[in-house]
Amino acid sequence: MCIECNYMQRIGNENNVVYLDSPIGFIEIQSNEGKIISLDFVEEKKYKEKFCPILEEAKRQLKEYFNRQRKEFNLPIKLKGTDFQKKVWNELIKIPYGKTCSYKDIAKRIGNKNASRAVGNANNKNKIAIIIPCHRVVGSDGRLVGYEAGLWRKKWLLEHEKSL
Repeated sequence: MCIECNYMQRIGNENNVVYLDSPIGFIEIQSNEGKIISLDFVEEKKYKEKFCPILEEAKRQLKEYFNRQRKEFNLPIKLKGTDFQKKVWNELIKIPYGKTCSYKDIAKRIGNKNASRAVGNANNKNKIAIIIPCHRVVGSDGRLVGYEAGLWRKKWLLEHEKSL
């Protein structure tokens, strides 16, 4: 077994975890110390579910989002990353529901207009999908590019948000 797999097993055992069957696949949500630390699309359940109030609230808010009853999330999150990544993720949270912006726009907002590629890399490292809406970032020409969970999911999420 690889080191990364052992690491993930430890995380799964130490953190609370629940799963949500969404219209675009299974979502695994993890929390630690009362804060969301991960929201990811998975093929199957990897860990035994460990419930806690914040995860129940996260599931409720995600269900509302998928049922077009919620545009914003009100959940405590814990960001794990570099200062640059955290700066990018905090900008992503400011992108309004149903809107998009480019990697270049985000780079400008964080004060480094030449950092589009680095913004893309930070986007790719986002561990809290949907809640930190990296799906709302598109290429400067408006094309859908770069989504860890698959471009088909990014397209679905953007269409879902525009139809409200």
